[in-house]
Amino acid sequence: MNQNDKHAIDSPVQDLHRSARYARQSRFAPIGESGQQRLASSRAAVVGMGALGSVIAQHLVRSGVGYVRIIDRDIIEWSNLQRQMLYTEQDVLSLLPKAQAAAVHLREMNSTVTIDPIIADLSASNAEDLLAGVDVIIDGSDNFSVRYLINDYSVMHNIPWIYGGAVGASGMTLTIIPDQTPCYRCLFNEPPPPGTTDTCETAGVISPIIDIVGSIQSAEAIKLLSGNAAALHDTLFQIDLWNHAWLPVAVANAKRSDCPCCGRQLFEFLDERVTDASAATLCGRNSVQITPGQPADLNLNELAQRLRSVGPITSNRFLLRIELSTELTFVLFSDGRAIVQGTDELTKARSIYAEILGN
Repeated sequence: MNQNDKHAIDSPVQDLHRSARYARQSRFAPIGESGQQRLASSRAAVVGMGALGSVIAQHLVRSGVGYVRIIDRDIIEWSNLQRQMLYTEQDVLSLLPKAQAAAVHLREMNSTVTIDPIIADLSASNAEDLLAGVDVIIDGSDNFSVRYLINDYSVMHNIPWIYGGAVGASGMTLTIIPDQTPCYRCLFNEPPPPGTTDTCETAGVISPIIDIVGSIQSAEAIKLLSGNAAALHDTLFQIDLWNHAWLPVAVANAKRSDCPCCGRQLFEFLDERVTDASAATLCGRNSVQITPGQPADLNLNELAQRLRSVGPITSNRFLLRIELSTELTFVLFSDGRAIVQGTDELTKARSIYAEILGN
């Protein structure tokens, strides 16, 4: 049991104020006292603590979901503050990973909930560890590969998950219940080719669409966890906030027997045989993330000493940052991941990674 678990059990706040804290929610008839108790004993994982994840995690924690695991690979930057409602300017100045900063703020909101922050990039090599032991997985990510991976894991282990995405002023969400609803691949068979879809970088994003999509995802999670699965919206729910268009698309009959995932049970996105390092541009930023094929366990203190000749270094126990030039910054995490800030060129980012780390 970690310190936060013990705090959640022993806290006098929990003993004295639980009934008052959730009074308005438990008076909502579909939830009631029994639903509130179900929430308190439930466990959720939020994958990605950016814009959507910030909204989702706050709703889960304030609603009294007993355990919330938050998974994110990134650090907080100034451009995040426009739409990632959980963070502050001080978080940016402190060079904090999102999962760590989010955990601090979420614990301040509700000390009776166990918050489990994981600073990692969800991948086929760690999904079995990072997604295990929860009742629902909620998508706050910003890339397709993670969503297909979550979908594979969800179907393989019979764990519901809730997809969400937003760009510009539009968004959509879908709740997947294995063996009951279509899975993500029933509707979207393969990830789109790179560069063929809008991103926060190419189309921008306004913050209200984030709130709406994240809130719908959160409501679906609360329905599931409180024992109200019959109230799920059962659609691919699409929203164009700028033009005030709301389009729930019925998908109940879209389940496919030939679906590679839920039909044929081919969990391709959980395949660990691909070991080459990957590079991906990050949504809404002029940055590239490099992920090694196999996670490392780097000693950041030793690396900081060895790499001082490369450029000025700022470091803490989570990461080290090297200023390569006025335009380029290299951020390295202990698991071997790196974010090259100041470019969206994958080849250039890979070269910088290889030049600095020698692999």
